[in-house]
Amino acid sequence: MIEKLIHVGGFLGSGKTTLLAEAAKRLAKQGKAVGLVTNDQAPELVDTRLLTGIGKGVSELAGSCFCCNFNGYVDSIKSLIEKGATLIIAEPVGSCTDLSATIINPLKKHQPNWTLAPLTVLVDPKRLWEVLGGAKTAIDADALYIMELQLAEADRILVSKSDLLSDAEKQSAKTLLEQKYPGKKIDFISSKTGEGFDAWLSEIMNATDAGATIVPVDYDRYAHGEAVLGWLNATASITPCSCTDGKKLLTDVLTAFHSEIKKADWEVGHVKMSLNVGDKEWVGNLTALNGSVDVRDTEPKSGDAMMTINARVQTSPGELEALVRDLCAKHNVTIDSLRCLMPGYPTPTHRFA
Repeated sequence: MIEKLIHVGGFLGSGKTTLLAEAAKRLAKQGKAVGLVTNDQAPELVDTRLLTGIGKGVSELAGSCFCCNFNGYVDSIKSLIEKGATLIIAEPVGSCTDLSATIINPLKKHQPNWTLAPLTVLVDPKRLWEVLGGAKTAIDADALYIMELQLAEADRILVSKSDLLSDAEKQSAKTLLEQKYPGKKIDFISSKTGEGFDAWLSEIMNATDAGATIVPVDYDRYAHGEAVLGWLNATASITPCSCTDGKKLLTDVLTAFHSEIKKADWEVGHVKMSLNVGDKEWVGNLTALNGSVDVRDTEPKSGDAMMTINARVQTSPGELEALVRDLCAKHNVTIDSLRCLMPGYPTPTHRFA
């Protein structure tokens, strides 16, 4: 039996993985047996690596989104149940929407014994102004359309990274969201400070109104909004003895990547890199073209010296691959595996009207 199945959606770079990790740790301290499901168009996720070791385990569903591989998603959940998990937290692909119609309500029908939490959608405060029309953006209009749909179908909207906002900015954001999405529960949360975490977890653990809103979706616009992004996952190895400062190396690679895409004016969905050297590991993020590179220490994982690169950038797969290969060569990083693609047309297994 599943005590609760929690879905946390939101666009690329909104902070879903950080929230999942913090939520899982807090729930585990309460004695919950937590399992996690990650999702992507290709394997070798930084997210899966970061979440490994938390709770009862992580199941990575790669190669398709939850909605287009519904049966595979159900199998991923069942595999965690077999490992002893009774509370599952799932993170859909950041460019996915229409989850209420293609995941939440189909689960109610096909897995009636699973208790579903309200669909939570995270939104980055910087992206929020772009979605609401208050800030200029280089993001394609159809990618913004996906963000709008994600918020429109949410049972709960959480503005992430609330520590970056002043009280006045929070009030302005809440007012605008309430005007655009009347009747929705809207809160703020920060994985850094812990603001809003206990209230959100308590609320979704007790609420049962999952999938209350199904929105009409133009699947041609949805498909184009995903297809404007080049989608790259890669793993690469380094020589530990030649890497005297892993954090600097990761910062240098990510900063050089940022510099090159600025020259090309390629907007960012999300760029995430991790580096493991010996008993240390770091993770780096870039969530917007005009944003900043952030590299931090994280809990180390065992294994060889390895860099994992996940990049979702508004350019062609060929141009993105060429850039990553060139940067790795310049920094003496040897690519072991690389997949670069453009997401295909979404074809959900089920869709409720």
